[in-house]
Parts: sequence; structure tokens; C-alpha cells
Amino acid sequence: MGTYWSSYRHPENFPDRTREPTFDPLYGFPNGRKPREMIASVEEMEAAKLDLCDRDYCAHKLLEFRKCRSDNWPWVANCKHEKHAYLTCEFDDFVLRMKEHEREKRLKDRQMRLNAKNKALELSE
Repeated sequence: MGTYWSSYRHPENFPDRTREPTFDPLYGFPNGRKPREMIASVEEMEAAKLDLCDRDYCAHKLLEFRKCRSDNWPWVANCKHEKHAYLTCEFDDFVLRMKEHEREKRLKDRQMRLNAKNKALELSE
């Protein structure tokens, strides 16, 4: 509810998830950040006929899970470790995306406050 309400009241500060971040991704990280890399190649994902929605940073875990299921059919319960690894990867990816969204929102709020403060200083001079 809070996220929805803030996007309703201040739409100019709410990040657009369909666009690239407006701020430097390394801003606030003096030692840099660990780059995210795709482990599964495009050819592997096409060969496995993954849907476009499944071609994310956890695709390699999904490929392992699907391979295990096909190898152990009909005893797919033997693949609980692969399933857990895939779902954990998806959750961690979701958390990381939400942290990035919140970071972008806070930086936009900060920029708006600084702009308002500078405008007030210009008017008082």
C-alpha cells in the first residue's frame, strides 16, 4: 500500500521500471559493485525453449531443474534441491530488483529536495 500511495501522490519521483536508471549505478559505491552476469547462454536457452519471461539471471538454475526432472521422471521429488536452488535464486533476484527500485526512488526524492532547496536559496537572494 505504501509504494502504491507514494507513486500516486508523487508520480514524478516514482521510477519507471521499463527504463534504464537515471542515476549512476556506481553512485554511493566507492569500491564498485559486483557485475551481474548471465550464466546461461542464449543458445542454451533457445535449445531448451525457455519462455522469454524465464530468460533471466536464474535461467541456469531453471535449466538444471528441468534437466533433473526429465532425468528422474516420474520421481521428480528427487529434484527438490534443484527446485530449492532455483526458487532461492528467483527470490534473491526479486529482492535485488526491489532494492534497486527503492534506491532509484530515494535518489529521485533527494534530487527533488536539493532542487527545492536551491530554488529557495535563489529566491531569498
